[in-house]
Amino acid sequence: MAFGLRAIGNSKWWWPARVILAGGLLVLPPLGGAYWAGKPLAPYLNLLPSTLYVEQPPFSWPIFLFLSILILVCTLPFIYRFYCVPKLPENTTTPHFTYPWWGWLGLALLGVSWVLALANNDAPEGLQRYTFTPLWLGYILVINALSIKRSGSCLMLKRPKMFLLLFLVSSAFWWFFEYLNHFVHNWYYLGPPITPFARVLTASLAFSTVLPAVLSTVYWIATFKQLHHAYTGYWTFRVPYPRRLALLALITSTLSLFALGAWPDSSYPLVWVSPLIVLVSLQALTGQKTIFSVLQNGDWRPFCLPAMAGLQCGFFWELWNYGCMTPWKYNIPFVDRFHLFEMPLLGYAGYLPFGLECTLIASFLGLRVHTSPSTQ
Repeated sequence: MAFGLRAIGNSKWWWPARVILAGGLLVLPPLGGAYWAGKPLAPYLNLLPSTLYVEQPPFSWPIFLFLSILILVCTLPFIYRFYCVPKLPENTTTPHFTYPWWGWLGLALLGVSWVLALANNDAPEGLQRYTFTPLWLGYILVINALSIKRSGSCLMLKRPKMFLLLFLVSSAFWWFFEYLNHFVHNWYYLGPPITPFARVLTASLAFSTVLPAVLSTVYWIATFKQLHHAYTGYWTFRVPYPRRLALLALITSTLSLFALGAWPDSSYPLVWVSPLIVLVSLQALTGQKTIFSVLQNGDWRPFCLPAMAGLQCGFFWELWNYGCMTPWKYNIPFVDRFHLFEMPLLGYAGYLPFGLECTLIASFLGLRVHTSPSTQ
């Protein structure tokens, strides 16, 4: 009763895979921007974009409608499946677990941090800049406590050493997306100026909460039996010639990162899609199981549960960013309208593949995300 991906750390192709990751994900975007599009390198070297130095194309109804239809086509079958599959009968023998004391501490930490983030204090020495990390630490405690309440187990306590490692990996993981954002400039940060060292430190601490938050949310979502009922026994899907397709996908997705620098106005969605395809392709080429492996049995949980977790965390990221004194703003071509908080409505679609990328990174570390915490 588990879904997950094995790490490729023991594969003889691990070192070549790391070279491909480093080369394709890091080198190709600046090649596209600086050498193809002829743009200066200086903006790409900024730690965090804090000014709006790129003027994006205006809103476009045709592109907005096209992307809306594309997103609906991809998501409606799974929404329909969830609401239309017969409901499971209520199990009156479900064990009752107590909400742990540290979960209440998480609620208090979350509430205090949010109040401080919204406080009307523009002074550089104010606390607003430093509220993001404790706010998300509060969320992580709460979501793990909810997992305890529902199943008697949680990711934080079941794999404590791996859970702590996630904080370190998470920081580097999100810095990579900040790096890709330098080429498309879809978001930027506001707030009083601080030293570069303080900027890197506070940002790294904030970024360290991303993977623990998303993976803890996957763990909690997996405690709902109805989701397992809905997304097992669904469409079967067998990938023909998986190695050949993986090689083609790897080449295509790696080269697509070149497009981020060369044509950022039209290729910016690739920030969230290309790294996912690169990771899956590398796993397939090294003979490992991928998220496609279980589709031949009609098991869509490896797609749906992480995507839901990414979207849930994305909602709270945007909620707690809205109205705070040190926010980030969005600057997205063609679809920058109909905002939910600061994020344009269609921008939330990026959180769906992002949830998958989080579980893939965890799998590369050897952490398997299970469908039921009690089975770990």
